[in-house]
Amino acid sequence: MASVVQYGRRRGSSKRVSSVEEASRMIQPPDLRQVTVLTKAEWLRIQDEINRVNKDKERMREAAKQREILHLQSKEVVKLWSNTIVGQRQKKLEAKKLREEIEEEKRKLTDKEEAKYQEQQRREAIEKAKTQLYYQTDRVKGLHRALLLTEVLKEREAQIELRQRIKSASTDVDKEFLNMVKSREDEALRQEQEKALQKKLERQAVAEQLKNQVKENELLRERQKIENKKDGEETQRLQELYQWEQRMEEEREAKLKRDLMHAHLEHITNRDLIRAADTQKQNAEEEQRKLFLSAKQKMMKLRKDKEKELFREAQMRRERIMDKLTVTQQEQTDSEEQRTAKAVAERDAKQAQQQREEEEKKAAMLESIAAHREFLRLEKEQRDKTDKQNTRDRLQAKKQADGIFSEKQQLKAQRIKEDGRKLQEFHATQMAQKSARHQQLRREEHEFEAKTAELIAEEENLFQQYSQHIISAAAEARRNVFPLCKAAGEGVGGGLVPISNGVKPRYLVQDCTGAQMPKYVSGATQNIKKLNEAVDIQDTKRRLGFTWS
Repeated sequence: MASVVQYGRRRGSSKRVSSVEEASRMIQPPDLRQVTVLTKAEWLRIQDEINRVNKDKERMREAAKQREILHLQSKEVVKLWSNTIVGQRQKKLEAKKLREEIEEEKRKLTDKEEAKYQEQQRREAIEKAKTQLYYQTDRVKGLHRALLLTEVLKEREAQIELRQRIKSASTDVDKEFLNMVKSREDEALRQEQEKALQKKLERQAVAEQLKNQVKENELLRERQKIENKKDGEETQRLQELYQWEQRMEEEREAKLKRDLMHAHLEHITNRDLIRAADTQKQNAEEEQRKLFLSAKQKMMKLRKDKEKELFREAQMRRERIMDKLTVTQQEQTDSEEQRTAKAVAERDAKQAQQQREEEEKKAAMLESIAAHREFLRLEKEQRDKTDKQNTRDRLQAKKQADGIFSEKQQLKAQRIKEDGRKLQEFHATQMAQKSARHQQLRREEHEFEAKTAELIAEEENLFQQYSQHIISAAAEARRNVFPLCKAAGEGVGGGLVPISNGVKPRYLVQDCTGAQMPKYVSGATQNIKKLNEAVDIQDTKRRLGFTWS
């Protein structure tokens, strides 16, 4: 019987027996006839093949390593030599690097100087632009206009003085000088007349040339019109020919369409006739089939009636024979009576068997009906139970849905409440932010106004210095300094009203003249100002009659 291995050894054996067998195998001496002795070279070759050692590759790899090591050693040795190509190249590279560093330092110095120069140019351009922009301001322009007015006044005074001198010295003017001037004027007038005549002749020649060109252009237009007319007639003829061809093509297509329509109508008529013939043929076949069926049914009925008649006649014949047999049986021997009795008993037994089978079939049918009724009753009970269970489930689901809906409504109300609270907090935060932003804007406006006032004061100081310098220079040159003093008045703008925030506003009349309104300050204007500017609201209410006791 084969042994079964369990947990590494066969069932029924022991470790001691297996160890004894191994020891007996180990101490057995080898068979020298089966031992093969190998040389050392063969042994090493086998070991190399087993270990997959390729001595040639190992030898080539070792040689490559040795060459690499020697190459690195030689590179290290010749790296510091100066009389080699590599050393000379290294020296050249170092010299080039040093030269590039020196050039880079020079470029940096040049770039710094260029940057300083560009910065100076930019500063000068900015100062020049600022000066030009300052000269473009309204007050400086007004000051310059006043300076120009002073120069004009000075020049007018000089001209008046010169005119007076010329008038006083006109009696002593040399008549020869006047005649010479008159002759020069006459010569100049004559030359002007000749030039005008020459220009007139040239204009007439140009006019004649233009007339000729106009006539040529008119002739060219006439020829162009004739050619265009011929082209139009040719185009119209071609158009009429094309339209005639189109009409012929349309008539041909219409004729083709009519032919196709007639053919199609004829085809439809033939198809309807064929369909009517087919329908008539099918109706005739249907009538024949119905007649054949009625004839067949009549024949079947006649055959059944014939069979019934034959069966009745056979039954009557059989009864007559039975009657005859009964009579003859009474006359026959007792054996024949026994056989007859046996046949009757068999017939009775057969009838009883048939009646018993019919009763069994009837009982089985009644049992099947009762089982079916019981199955229907059970099915109805099961359906009623299922309906009740479904009703209970629907009611439970409806209760759960109502509970979930009420929870959702509570959560919705809570969420709406929370949203309202958050919205209220958001509105409060927005109001706080708006208030803080408004305060910040007011602070910024105050700071802006302060800075604007400082800038206006600084500009006013600069303008006053510049205007004083111009006025002093004009006074030294003995010019009329009244326009300069008027233009150098304090405040920006040329209005007549007092200065407001360093500005002299100008109010103009609202009509076509656009004149500046005068400066009228009186008791009536102050009263109107008091009426329109309410300082105390209670006073205004009392003045308007809105008082309650």
